[in-house]
Amino acid sequence: MFGIQDLPLFIISGLLLNVAPGPDSLLIMSRSARHGWRAGSAAALGIGAGTMVHVLAAALGLSTLLAASSTAFTVVKMLGAAYLVYIGLSMLLRRERPSPPPAEGITVADAGAAPTWRRIWWQGFLTNVLNPKVAVFFLAFVPQFIAPEAPNKALAFVVLGCIFNFNAMLWCHFLAVSAAFASQRVKASRRLVRWLNRLIGAMFLGFGLRLALSSR
Repeated sequence: MFGIQDLPLFIISGLLLNVAPGPDSLLIMSRSARHGWRAGSAAALGIGAGTMVHVLAAALGLSTLLAASSTAFTVVKMLGAAYLVYIGLSMLLRRERPSPPPAEGITVADAGAAPTWRRIWWQGFLTNVLNPKVAVFFLAFVPQFIAPEAPNKALAFVVLGCIFNFNAMLWCHFLAVSAAFASQRVKASRRLVRWLNRLIGAMFLGFGLRLALSSR
């Protein structure tokens, strides 16, 4: 159907690739642990929207231009790296406002003002869409599962991209719920939460620097 071949292998490979840790997973878990599963879900939906941008761009041939043009690739790469560094530095430099101890049943992660879901959605979207390696990944991975005789290769590409993104959303929302559940079960001290946030910020900073220094 649609000229797609080896669909079970595509689904299994996609699930394994989604399980691999990266800035997307880290963003979802950090937002869920700090602000609840709905915040993690908002980040996941933003990431999913960014993935669809890459899928449609690849199907329309825009990602081919990005992969072929060294200048375009470098510009998008540096924008994505700068955004990851920004997230990392904001977490490293964030100062917790003093507040009374949370009531029983409320974790320290829930104490304090939470960013809006719209802002978290945009964080997820920009983290994904500004990573040119995602575009190159789709160009390298998806065509392997499109038959050479497919009547409409662009449509087959979009269908496979939607399947990949649907499976990714299942995994991302599982991360959101499990991270929120774990944060509720573990009552951490404010100092521990602060250092965990700094650790996550340092990891985002590392992801950004690695992206900036990476080759294609």
